[in-house]
Amino acid sequence: MTEFRIGIDLGGTKTEVILLNGDSRELFRTRIPTVRDDYPATLRDIAGLVAQAEAAAGQTHLPVGIGIPGTVSRKTGFVKNANSTWLNGKPFQKDLSAFLQRDVKVTNDANCLAVSEATDGAGRGYELVFAGILGTGCGAGLAYKGAPLVGPNGVAGEWGHNPLPWASDATLNARPCYCGKAGCMETFLSGTGLCRSYEFAAGEKIKGHEIVARALNGELTAQQVLENYYDQLARGLASIINSLDPDVIVLGGGASNIAAIYTELPKRLPRYVFGGECDTPIVPAVHGDSSGVRGAAWLNPL
Repeated sequence: MTEFRIGIDLGGTKTEVILLNGDSRELFRTRIPTVRDDYPATLRDIAGLVAQAEAAAGQTHLPVGIGIPGTVSRKTGFVKNANSTWLNGKPFQKDLSAFLQRDVKVTNDANCLAVSEATDGAGRGYELVFAGILGTGCGAGLAYKGAPLVGPNGVAGEWGHNPLPWASDATLNARPCYCGKAGCMETFLSGTGLCRSYEFAAGEKIKGHEIVARALNGELTAQQVLENYYDQLARGLASIINSLDPDVIVLGGGASNIAAIYTELPKRLPRYVFGGECDTPIVPAVHGDSSGVRGAAWLNPL
């Protein structure tokens, strides 16, 4: 009998499910908008997606892995550090396992991205893979030889809630973060942060792809916002290279689709990397924004 496994990516704006077979071939995938600020509805929506995947497989009670924008505390079993704040303080893994009547594997969504890309994506063939997410939030995960590095506090490789390096106090204090601090890299480098930067500069709320389009059409404000963004991203990634020196940096999330990132960062990183040079490859995730959901499915090895 063919073996199947289900992955769920619970993101800030969308929740996606994938069904993989024993060869990790995709058999079914769909997504729905993420319901916000409603914990019971989150559980119900995930159960509904699992039911759809099982219907596609023609089997029930399949193994399920989930990537979330936070982590599960070893001490309490509760979710912490989630920018989907309605998950924080909830026994999500326990509740969902009870809801689905099976043991559900839960880890940070960036860990899922790292595992997926290290296995058969942009990080394949590299030992230490740093995977950064530039989406609704700004997270990161590490994979070493294809396995996730989590750490005793569940935050290995995390960078989004460190302050943006080489920034003034005034610049940092102008960016309050949901975590209670100010100036976190998430408030600059996430897609949300990019949009906030444009709003600060132009007084108008628009989406990230609209900022890129306006820059390409010659709007000076959009061009300057993107120039600042590339420099801020270079500073953020330089702090990772200076501490971990990973073999490759893979980027996922909506903002990672900005093509200029991959030509601008190699020019800017040597300004901030200790020693004045940087040979670290910076590459987009091969599986795009589906890397996380594929990695979630791989949390249950067959």
